[in-house]
Amino acid sequence: MKLGLDITPDLVAVMAAEIKAGEKAVSAAMREAGTDLKSAWRGQITHAGLGRRLANSIRSQTYPKSGESLKAAALVWSKAPVIVGAHDTGLLIRSKDGFWLAIPTPAAGRGLRGGRITPGEWERRRGLRLRFVYRHRGTSLLVADGRLNNRGLGVVSRSKTGRGRATVPIFLLVPQVKLAKRLDLARDAERAHDSLPGRIVADWLGGRL
Repeated sequence: MKLGLDITPDLVAVMAAEIKAGEKAVSAAMREAGTDLKSAWRGQITHAGLGRRLANSIRSQTYPKSGESLKAAALVWSKAPVIVGAHDTGLLIRSKDGFWLAIPTPAAGRGLRGGRITPGEWERRRGLRLRFVYRHRGTSLLVADGRLNNRGLGVVSRSKTGRGRATVPIFLLVPQVKLAKRLDLARDAERAHDSLPGRIVADWLGGRL
């Protein structure tokens, strides 16, 4: 008696096709989850009023960069991690030298590159010396003896009669600043992570269910 075994379809071919489908599903799920998490983080930053530029610092990348794999992974990160992290954790900021943090008032204006101006830069640009005013019950100040121009900025007074001259608060001095927690990045990361099994199954089985 001669027995034979014929498996139709080819088991090896079926397994190879399933592995290929799995690689495609995992890679697609990781790509979708990474893209969605990037969009969620950007939305949080924008809605918190931190600006489109900071929101656009959030980037994503799927690995491997080309091809598909059962071990595919997605990375979402910020190109400005210190700033984003500070608003995500509610960072306590202290002066490096242990003295004061100088917070510019509207009368200080902006720095040369549009950023926050420092006391040293302000003195160089305005040609005025800042004077320290200590207040026991309130915020201490750096003030300038000048005037406010029509844009509300502290400048040198050219008046010979003293008309318009004023002591203008230029910087508020505080020992530390506690940033409010304005972001919750972990919340969206957990949602993206929890969505992966469902994404993979949906992409793997496709229309076969």
